[in-house]
Amino acid sequence: MIQQLEPYEGYKPGHPWYYRLGGKIPSPKQIEAYAMSAEYRGYLAGDINDAMNRAEPQRSAALRKIRSKVIADLRNDLSCYRGFACKLRRFRSDNSVKLDEHGCDNIHTAMSLKFAHIYNGFANLKTLNNVPNKQLDLF
Repeated sequence: MIQQLEPYEGYKPGHPWYYRLGGKIPSPKQIEAYAMSAEYRGYLAGDINDAMNRAEPQRSAALRKIRSKVIADLRNDLSCYRGFACKLRRFRSDNSVKLDEHGCDNIHTAMSLKFAHIYNGFANLKTLNNVPNKQLDLF
C-alpha cells in the first residue's frame, strides 16, 4: 500500500519549506497516487479539451502528440527528480552545511519544482486516460 502524502510542519511537498524543514521525500509512486486522487486535471487540460473537439483524424493525432509530449516530459522530470532527491539526502546528511534560518537552499526549491512538474505530468496523463474513446462510424 502506498503511503499518502501528508503535509509536514504545515507545508505540502510542492513547497520548498516542506523539504527545508525535513519533510519525507515522496516516491514517484506516491506522487502518482497523489495526482490520481486529486481533482486537478493538469496544466494541459485546456489543450486536451481543444483536441477532443477536433474531427477525426486530427483529434487522434493531436491527442497522440500531447500524450507523447507528456510522457517524454515526465520521464525527463523523473530522472531529474531522482538526482535532486540524492542531492537532498546528501545535503541533509552533511553536518557541515549551515542552513540559513530565513530561507531555503536551491535544492529545496529544485525538489519542490520537480515535485510540481511530476504531479502535473501525472495529472495530465489522468486527464488523457479519461478521454472517452469515440467509435468511428462504420456505415
